Amino acid sequence: MTHRRCIALYSGGLDSILAVKMMQDQSIDVVPVYFCSPFFGMEALQVSEPFKEFHRQHYGIDVRPVDFSHEIIRIISNPKHGYGKNLNPCIDCKIGMLKKAGELMETLDASFVVTGEVLGQRPMSQRRDAMNLILKETGLRDILLRPLCARLLTPTLPEREGLVRREILGDIAGRGRKVQIELATKYGINSCALPTPA
Repeated sequence: MTHRRCIALYSGGLDSILAVKMMQDQSIDVVPVYFCSPFFGMEALQVSEPFKEFHRQHYGIDVRPVDFSHEIIRIISNPKHGYGKNLNPCIDCKIGMLKKAGELMETLDASFVVTGEVLGQRPMSQRRDAMNLILKETGLRDILLRPLCARLLTPTLPEREGLVRREILGDIAGRGRKVQIELATKYGINSCALPTPA
């Protein structure tokens, strides 16, 4: 593993912003992909420049909107792992997005994928068993890095090979945001620009 580039699943929420920043802090070239569909984020695809400029200006992040419409419609029609609150197929959606990120790796010359997931933060998709299931079903088992909670999980290939320094990754768990807000301050993110929880 020699490519110092990763793809980041980017929602624009605080955790995904911090995951990108943690990688940039280790001199990793990050390609943040923002998946868009008729259900979420379509305006970022249709009128992308204001959206991209907002994230550049507030967070120093160059976002790449990606159309996820076909995939999400297929997922919603028959989610293998069922629905969460408000008929949201959380686990299947995350698997679908990660598979799509995996498909983009060769085109974008990336060697691993990162997310802003935090162990125990979301009741359906961020339990340890669900996170392990997602790893298995995406085919990204050894190249999916979750920087915010990495030290609570099994080391990934980028960590084992020294591309990413595990000792300065996070060990965040649970639903609180105190540690994330402290990290945001460290990265110079203005408190007024902090996204509110979903």
